[in-house]
Amino acid sequence: MAGLLARLRSAVYLLWLVATVIPWAILSLLASVFVRGTPLYRVTTYWLHLAIYGARAICGVRWRIHGAQHLQAAAAGSQPIILLSKHQSTWETFAYPVLMPRPLCYVFKRELIYIPFFGWAMARLDMVHIDRSKRAQAWNLVAEQGRRHMANGNWVIMFPEGTRIERGRRGAYKTGGTRLATATGAVVLPIAVNSATCWPRRSFVLRPGTIDISIGAPMPAAGRDAEALMAEVEAWIEGEMRRLDPAAYVPARRPTASCGSTATWWPMRCAARAAAASASSSAPRG
Repeated sequence: MAGLLARLRSAVYLLWLVATVIPWAILSLLASVFVRGTPLYRVTTYWLHLAIYGARAICGVRWRIHGAQHLQAAAAGSQPIILLSKHQSTWETFAYPVLMPRPLCYVFKRELIYIPFFGWAMARLDMVHIDRSKRAQAWNLVAEQGRRHMANGNWVIMFPEGTRIERGRRGAYKTGGTRLATATGAVVLPIAVNSATCWPRRSFVLRPGTIDISIGAPMPAAGRDAEALMAEVEAWIEGEMRRLDPAAYVPARRPTASCGSTATWWPMRCAARAAAASASSSAPRG
């Protein structure tokens, strides 16, 4: 019954998104003729308020923020900021522009701007959309536009794993975000989020619950090695994910291996069994 109710609520929520995104995207496109930059960002991302508050009202998806003081301190300062976040769901892409105190500049694959209405509106904002098939050009674009947008007071946000990752799993952390940070002297804020508990990837069935967003302490990048900095970001995020969502990281039961297998479980016990078997086979039989 609970599963059926979640599906019905999710269907209503999908209708809510479709019904609101089309007129709001048209409004944003019209507004882009007259304003750009932060004013257009505020107009366009107001739809995201409708998206996440709609999810709360219709599907019961709530949220809470840990480490908000790190956001407040970063917003009060003048240093360029790069957010590096765990990525499990569509939810955080909707929520971060609403929850963050500064305009965000997403780095995302170019294909998204061709999504009707939603993508068209995104294309008018100060974002970095890259062609992943051209890696060298993509990095140059990120470096150039990322530096420019941060100089205007925007925060750059990237997902180091590159795509949505299944709950309880770890993707390969790529160093693009920390390379940008070390090149620009930016400060990195790592973010852990367990959004898949309510909105799993590749699913449009939302489950009621509370999503936790944890903001880590700032990590200055000036003078750091990009790979070492990313290793520190990864260690903090993955450790924090285990604190936020321990049920998703329960260790798998250790498999029972036969002594004839190539596994190394219980080697002493296997050796003892082999010795006993050898003694038994060599004993005289009368």
